[in-house]
Amino acid sequence: MLVAEDDADDRLLAEEAFRVSQIYCDLRFVGDGEQLLAYLRGEGEYADRVRHPFPSVVLLDLNMPRKDGREALAEMREDERLRALPVLVLTTSRAHEDRSRVVQLGACDFATKPTRFDELVGIVRRLAHWCGDSVDRGGGER
Repeated sequence: MLVAEDDADDRLLAEEAFRVSQIYCDLRFVGDGEQLLAYLRGEGEYADRVRHPFPSVVLLDLNMPRKDGREALAEMREDERLRALPVLVLTTSRAHEDRSRVVQLGACDFATKPTRFDELVGIVRRLAHWCGDSVDRGGGER
């Protein structure tokens, strides 16, 4: 899972929420929409697909510097290579226009960042099926 999130604290919270939920996705992080698109296109520092594998899903914040999540999602949907990649939006925005716009652009899910950690864990559990067979079911297999 590629997480596009500019806030270091939110990145740490996301990692911890996945850990507490026993959902072990291979989490990779970028800090803005320009880095997201470069990663997905395998450009520049992200050209090595061994070190930077193509993700099976993107977890996208909308409010980021340089190129925000709305712009990045629109560009992804215009790019034939990225059009079908599932995108889940997790953002501080509560604006109805944002939800409508990202759904129109083809986002698979939209959630507002909660204020409590247990609520974030609940959101991560809701997104667990996007991580495939990486949920620890007690046998330690991932």
